[in-house]
Amino acid sequence: MMRWLVLALLALFIGSLAIGDGLVDLPDGVILLQIRLPRSVLALMVGGGLGLSGAVLQGALRNPLADPALLGITGTAGLGAIIAFYWGLAQHFAPALPMGGLVGAGIGVACLLAFAGRAPSGPSLILAGIAVSAIAGALIALALGLAPNPFALAEITFWLLGGLQDRSLQHVAIAAPPILLGAAVLLGTGPGLDALSLGEDAAASLGLAPSRTLRRAAFGVALASGASAAVAGGIGFVGLVVPHILRPIIGERPGALLMGSMLVGAALLVLADMLVRLAPLVLPLSQPLPLGILTALLGAPFMVAIARKAAA
Repeated sequence: MMRWLVLALLALFIGSLAIGDGLVDLPDGVILLQIRLPRSVLALMVGGGLGLSGAVLQGALRNPLADPALLGITGTAGLGAIIAFYWGLAQHFAPALPMGGLVGAGIGVACLLAFAGRAPSGPSLILAGIAVSAIAGALIALALGLAPNPFALAEITFWLLGGLQDRSLQHVAIAAPPILLGAAVLLGTGPGLDALSLGEDAAASLGLAPSRTLRRAAFGVALASGASAAVAGGIGFVGLVVPHILRPIIGERPGALLMGSMLVGAALLVLADMLVRLAPLVLPLSQPLPLGILTALLGAPFMVAIARKAAA
């Protein structure tokens, strides 16, 4: 895992040297501290939070296809950000966008836990997440359909595709507390996840309350993935792919995957963001390549390879 952390730091350092058009007149210190550093720190936090969330969900639900979007919190965070767009708050106060996303994520958590019941099981949590995701998706589609002008529609759509450009230290300050708190909660679920891997009945016979572990997992995932979506938009496949990368190396025990998934997720997103920065050098792009599109392009073939291996 140390080599992944070193690789992430190296990618952060290399990315800070790629100075785009319009930035050449700025002092190097301004470029590093106010433009490159916030973006790289957010990539580390968001990637780590998504990778850890995916590992916890796959262990808690005993479903190798589970990822943070399954609970619908990403959708409600996006909806909150869109409302900030509609009210014009983001135009006058830049942090209003991630703050709106955090409020949306909080509402999504409340709905998820209310729908799942006081003693949620794995299936009830999945069904509740599908319901929250469907409601958020419908409201987002309605908002896009009622966009006041094509410029607002384009801005909302581009944000939903995910990205870390134009982020500042304010975004880091807004996202860091919920992501770090969520990570702390999720890292503490390891023993419970190991017990749940035997089945809910077996876990209960060992003295574990499965519903309590599931609530902690849902709460931690909601904090980490909701804050990530609030500052970075929709970035998929990180939480889904990272645990599959590590299982052949670390093994199938859910608790053993947590720390590694956080580190590899952080490294993966930093590297993906570095590719996004370098893309205009090789592709005729009129605007930055959305980070969410790149992670999907990288993640989808990987999942196809896993599916073919499982079918063999």
